[in-house]
Amino acid sequence: MYEWILPSLSEVLAESQSIMAECSPTKAERQWRVSLAATEQLLINTLATTSPDANQGLVLAAPAPLFSQPKLTQSLQTVTFTAKPFNPLALMPFHMPTAIAMAETEKVPHESVLPLLPADPLATEQFCLVFTEKFRLVLVLAEHKSGNKTFSFSFEPEIVQQAWRSLGARVMLSNPEFLAELDTLVQKYAPVTADYRTVMQFSQLLLQELTKPEETKEASQNPGDWGQKTEPHLYCPISHPQSSIPNTQSPVPDIELLQAFAHEVRTPLTTIRTMTRLLLKRRDLPANVIHRLEIIDHECTEQIDRMELLFKAAELETCTSVKSPNTQLTPMSLDQVLQQSIPRWQQAAHRRNLTLDVVLPQQLPTVVSNPNMLDQVLTGLMENFTRSLPSGGHIQVQVIPAGDQLKLQLSPQIQCQDTSKVAATPPIRKALGQLLMFQPETGTISLNIAATKHLFQAIGGKLIVRQRPHYGEVLTIFLPLEVSSKHKLGIRS
Repeated sequence: MYEWILPSLSEVLAESQSIMAECSPTKAERQWRVSLAATEQLLINTLATTSPDANQGLVLAAPAPLFSQPKLTQSLQTVTFTAKPFNPLALMPFHMPTAIAMAETEKVPHESVLPLLPADPLATEQFCLVFTEKFRLVLVLAEHKSGNKTFSFSFEPEIVQQAWRSLGARVMLSNPEFLAELDTLVQKYAPVTADYRTVMQFSQLLLQELTKPEETKEASQNPGDWGQKTEPHLYCPISHPQSSIPNTQSPVPDIELLQAFAHEVRTPLTTIRTMTRLLLKRRDLPANVIHRLEIIDHECTEQIDRMELLFKAAELETCTSVKSPNTQLTPMSLDQVLQQSIPRWQQAAHRRNLTLDVVLPQQLPTVVSNPNMLDQVLTGLMENFTRSLPSGGHIQVQVIPAGDQLKLQLSPQIQCQDTSKVAATPPIRKALGQLLMFQPETGTISLNIAATKHLFQAIGGKLIVRQRPHYGEVLTIFLPLEVSSKHKLGIRS
């Protein structure tokens, strides 16, 4: 049941996606702010550089215009929804009167305002719908009767279309004569699925914003005052000057937002992979087309697995114990896991122009872990390890028994006397919050060592990272042996 005769945008998203947890007002408002900042930068990066004065997109926002960059105000048609009773702009129809329009042209040439009914629950929500030729996006910050707030977003075209239908029904109630023209503007931008590279770019921008220091502003001190201010652009500032007051506290990592992001990236990639595999079942495709489809399938699978690891790492941070309900441990054949993993490790090494040598014992004992997660975590670890080594190097993977555990060690090997060709120091890594790190040399975002160690703990193992001078990092993974395997190796429990 909806709270009103029409669903609010938060209700639309709640019906359409699984990740939408209530949290404190401060946390939800920060999610909203950093997501808007990432959206603004994404628009700046994706809009055409030619003909900046031409309309290249549509933004529907509340309770005020959200983007202030000149490139965006000149290139985007903006429609603001508000229920402010004393705001003269709220009485203005979709087309501004000529006299007012001429006076405002220099400031906001593409902005218009439409009213919301005071009784409408949507009047208490902050939202942003973006329509461009490359993607559609909806972001919503909603306050609940409990006092908590929720933030959610989606790139799914159908969800954004449902959000527009909900808004369009309100335009029909308050300004029916302008619905057709506004609907024409919306339909100008076809509901296409966002390219996964666009979503990945948004994710990088989002993570960059998460690590920026929070600034002192009235909105965060009085989160309920946004509906009482008089300056529209003070509702949610995006481009902030650096505060003159030093911030001595680090920003709190936002695990829920990382989970939501991982979910949003996996969804379109899974759709692309499903369609690709359906095409691969056809027998009338040329060999070169099949090859390209296989590449698409591989790239999608690789990124889906990366997002799955991010999601699980974030999930572990929200658990009260190290082992989550989804990481049950069981005796398993390591041989079977390695048969699946080693080809992927070799591909990862080959992409970096590295050679890989795997040394295995004649008989691999049974270990206790989680088969699915162990495969994912090992592959993610190898992917990150190969990115930390210079091109042309060599990696040795050695698996040997070590007491009542099995040791799997990844180490770079020197092929010549010239040690300058081997990384003498670890690669430059910058922290992105509590779980992630950024490697500027490769542009890679991945789980940091602490989060990776936490994942290994969750599957019963242990990761040790050791730095060898002039040789590089050595990664050692320990996995517990199953009882029967201990007896075969002559180990006493």
